[in-house]
Amino acid sequence: MSKIKNFFRSLSMHWYVKYIVVCVLGVLVVGFLDENSVWAHMQHKRHIAELEDEIVVYQSEFERNRDEIHQLQHNPKAIERIARERYFMKMADEDVFVLSDDVGKELDGKITANETAE
Repeated sequence: MSKIKNFFRSLSMHWYVKYIVVCVLGVLVVGFLDENSVWAHMQHKRHIAELEDEIVVYQSEFERNRDEIHQLQHNPKAIERIARERYFMKMADEDVFVLSDDVGKELDGKITANETAE
C-alpha cells in the first residue's frame, strides 16, 4: 500500500501531470467511450452513405417499374409481350418451345433431359 501512496505522491509533485491525465481521459471519452464520440460519428456517416446508395438503387428501380406500368396501361403490345415472356402464353395456332441451359437433372440416380410442355 505504501508503494501506491509513494507513486501518487511522486506524481503530485509535478504540477503538469494532473493536466496530462485529464487531457488523456478527455480524449478517450470524446473519441471513443461516449455515445456521441468521434468513432460513433464516423460509423453513422458510413451508414448514411450506404443508405444513400440504396436510395439511388431503389429510385432507379422505381423509375423502371413506373415506366413499365405506364406501358402496360397504354400499350396492348406490351401486355402481349409480358404474357409471352413471363407466362409462356401463346396464340391458338402457335407452338412454344422453352429452351434451357441445363443439360439435365438428376432424379433418383438417372439423368433426364429437360422436357418441354406445349
